[in-house]
Amino acid sequence: MTGRKKVLAAMSGGVDSSVAAVILMKDYDVTGVTMKLFTNDDIRLDREKTCCSLDDVQDARAVADKLGFDHYVYQFGDRFKECVIDRFNNAYINGLTPNPCIDCNRFIKFDALLKRAELLGFDYIATGHYVRRGFDEKTGRWQLLCGRDKSKDQSYVLYGMTQEQLAKTLFPVGDLTKAQTRETAALYGLINAEKPDSQDICFVPDGDYARFIEGYTGIKFPKGNFIDKYGKILGEHSGIIRYTVGQRKGLGVAFGKPMYVISKNAADNTVMLGSNEDLFTDTVYAEEVNWVSAECPAEPIKVQAKIRYNHTAQPAMLYPLSENSIKVVFDSPQRAPTPGQALVCYNSDLLLCGGCMTAQCL
Repeated sequence: MTGRKKVLAAMSGGVDSSVAAVILMKDYDVTGVTMKLFTNDDIRLDREKTCCSLDDVQDARAVADKLGFDHYVYQFGDRFKECVIDRFNNAYINGLTPNPCIDCNRFIKFDALLKRAELLGFDYIATGHYVRRGFDEKTGRWQLLCGRDKSKDQSYVLYGMTQEQLAKTLFPVGDLTKAQTRETAALYGLINAEKPDSQDICFVPDGDYARFIEGYTGIKFPKGNFIDKYGKILGEHSGIIRYTVGQRKGLGVAFGKPMYVISKNAADNTVMLGSNEDLFTDTVYAEEVNWVSAECPAEPIKVQAKIRYNHTAQPAMLYPLSENSIKVVFDSPQRAPTPGQALVCYNSDLLLCGGCMTAQCL
């Protein structure tokens, strides 16, 4: 018995989670785990290299072997299908543009994995996310804060975390820059020190969402009408799942001037087009809001808000509409808030809340 607390470290095979394990070893007994979420057969893909590939598992295991701790593979395929892939497909079918990384964190990493860790007697889980956590003694709440490296901050995709999950989760690389992470990996001789970051949605590695959705669901999405904001028919689209708000390229029709997707209506299978100026609004709405680091306020508050992962947070006023719905009015209009994407609100580095933007944004 060492007397040290036990941590189950989620290891994707990438450099961030590997260095997280290095840092943890100073103070905790570490066990590594790689989550197997799907096979290529599951996602109808004839291709060797995807996230969750055998190479990733082997990279994670090689790091664990070098550092001297146990490594396991947990199968979460059924849960991933239900809570990530099916939700992704259903969102597109209903005219939304989802962010499956948020669902994966919400339902897999910080729910299914944490529950497994607790069942096995671990004190914490840990990930390689570039975020930090804190604790407010006055309110008694755990807090989620941006990573020190603003260019790598991943707090946006973690807005769904609960107080219970934050209390049981460690983020060892949250104070590092990406360069420092790679330097640490090289110092310890880790094989993935220079491994590139994954850029794609893991189960759609070629980026062809329409191909994936039609192949996975067996549904063929019919053609429909492009319309303008007055309802005038402008041409024919190739299926509603092939478009997202703000899109200009790939419309398949020449209009003689730049045209952009302004909105989608799954009920009547139309895609509305307009000018770039039509994409801007100062008011957005979100539902299914989770208050992370603070309670829902009784009065409007000043915030900085993001409408997409790589969006720079902008000053705005947040109006609570209910415990789990909000309206946010930006100081200046923002381009292409997209139903189905997340609206995440901050007070400086502190993540206050986040939710799913609704069609009222348009």
